Amino acid sequence: MESALKPFRVLAYCVGVMLLVLCVAMVLRYGFGIEGISRFVAPVHGFLYMIYLVAVMNLGMKARWGWPYMLGIMLGGTVPFLSFFVERRVTQRVHAQTAAAGA
Repeated sequence: MESALKPFRVLAYCVGVMLLVLCVAMVLRYGFGIEGISRFVAPVHGFLYMIYLVAVMNLGMKARWGWPYMLGIMLGGTVPFLSFFVERRVTQRVHAQTAAAGA
């Protein structure tokens, strides 16, 4: 389970940062007519989000989570700042599960 946690954590941060950059890019695009940044950032965020979904599935299957919980974690990459909160909660849960399994 620990081997699946590290890629999840890295991707959660990357997706979170890219989502914040995407929000800024959308404000620049629709508020000020500057389109160049959003044309680059949007596909990068989309690509990273797809990899994030795979990382959540990998971790969720190894941790034997239910589908509703995994779907909630997957939605963490769609709301600004939520992926950082979700990453912290998932890390705590995985460490608790690992400690309980080892005891």
